[in-house]
Parts: sequence; structure tokens; C-alpha cells
Amino acid sequence: MLEIKNVTKRYSGYKALDDVCLSFPRGEIIGIFGENGAGKSTLMKSILGFIGFSGEITLDGEAISKKNIAKLSFATSEHSFFPNLSAASHRDFYREHFDRFSDKRFSSLMEFFELPMHKALKHFSTGQKNQFEVILALSQGADYILMDEPFAGNDIFNREDFYKVLLGILEEHETVILSTHLIEEVSDFIGRAVLIRKGKIIGDVKTADLEEKGKNLVSYIKESYNYRSDRVSRALNDIIGEE
Repeated sequence: MLEIKNVTKRYSGYKALDDVCLSFPRGEIIGIFGENGAGKSTLMKSILGFIGFSGEITLDGEAISKKNIAKLSFATSEHSFFPNLSAASHRDFYREHFDRFSDKRFSSLMEFFELPMHKALKHFSTGQKNQFEVILALSQGADYILMDEPFAGNDIFNREDFYKVLLGILEEHETVILSTHLIEEVSDFIGRAVLIRKGKIIGDVKTADLEEKGKNLVSYIKESYNYRSDRVSRALNDIIGEE
């Protein structure tokens, strides 16, 4: 169990995270949704220990440290690989440092995305770099796989096919925590949605519960955010009225 208890993160005068409390059992695919600047990336970086915070984050009851950090992996569009190394060299590096690294999953995903094994990562396209980042995160052998906007720069066909593959390859102990703005695309693949706004958790729901109520994820998010459908028309009227 990954538990986040009363986590607050401040940046020079404002709270990027405000008393966040969440728990993530194993075996879930969870979507983290929110506006730009809502705190999604800050939450993930706090879990991984990349930034300091107040509060507590534990994995199976223990603080996250060098002893258990291998149970977490991270895929980010900011990239965390070595640009001068090839995919094959990354595979060898991960084999050496992660006991549960899966050669089979790595090779299968490389083939699925049709990525070259012996080409330096700096020569990959942006989409290919993002694909490779995801491959490393999924092959590391982690129990919790965090993904922060992992498919920026990828076409819709690659994204949709990957979601289907993801559902097929995940094992029971693996949990995916996915931050994305592509709500409609992932709504059929996630089992739980967590909504964050201005650093606060404003919604946490199982998608199956939404279906039972005859709601979809997009409508739930709009309701939770008090989205006004007349927002655009009001803005246009204000602009036109000023001219």
C-alpha cells in the first residue's frame, strides 16, 4: 500500500499541495486529473522523493528510501534516461541495478513501438523518447508505476494501442498512477479517478461507481470543477463588447 498522509508542499508563498491524503493499494490503474498547475506533477515528485514536503508518504508502512525506492518507477515527458546511450545500453544498465527488471517485457514493448535498439536516445524523435521512457518504467519491475503525461508527442493510434497493451501486460501486484489531460482517451482504461485542484483533492471515485449512476468521467470532472458551459460565450461577448 502506498499511503500519502497530510502532505503539503509550499513554493514561495503558495501551496502546491494542501494537506493531501490518499492511499493506493496494489492492482489499480488510477488517473490523476486536474488543470495546469493543479499539483499533479508535484504530487508525483513528492512520492518519489524528488522534492521536500511536510507530511508523510509510506510504502508498505515504511518511509520511501534507498531500501525500497526500486518498488517505484517513473515515466515523464521531461525524460530521465541517458541521451548518449542506446536502448540496448539502457537495458544492460537496468539489468544491473534492478533485480526484477523484465527482459521479456522490455523486448516486447520495444518491438511493439518499433524502436531501434542500437541508436543513441538523443537521436530519437520526441514521441519515441516518450515511448522509451514508458518502456523503462514498465520493465523495471516496480510495484508502483508513476506516469506524468507520458505520451506527449504521440499520435492517437499509438496511445490507444498502448492502453490496450497496458491492460494486457500488468500483473496483479502492479499499480499504475497516470497523470494526463487526455481524459476521454483513458476513461475506459482506468479504474479510479482522483481529482486535484489548487493542491487539494476534490474528488476520488471508482469509474465503476460512476457507470452505475449513469455518469461518465468527463461529466463527473466538470461537475466537480463547477465547469460553466457558457464560459466561452461569455468571454467572447466580453471581448466583442469591448471593441
